[in-house]
Amino acid sequence: MNQAIQFPDREMWDAQKHCICFPALVNGMQMTCAVGAVTLAHRFGGDTPAQWLEAFRLHRWDLEDEAEAAIRDNCEDDQGWIWLS
Repeated sequence: MNQAIQFPDREMWDAQKHCICFPALVNGMQMTCAVGAVTLAHRFGGDTPAQWLEAFRLHRWDLEDEAEAAIRDNCEDDQGWIWLS
């Protein structure tokens, strides 16, 4: 992993956006990455935020690799978030 991009273990369920949010530190600046409930259910199964959080934790390395690639490709949305699909 590039040392300029780090992923602290601080994922959380965002009930309003129906996603798991997780921070990325890019050259010392924090940005938000997210993966939605529909994507999580499709990829890993599960019906509840607790099950999706567990799936996120089990697949953390792969999801962080995807987020790192999206960050490098400047795939932020209008709010500056990186969304995994």
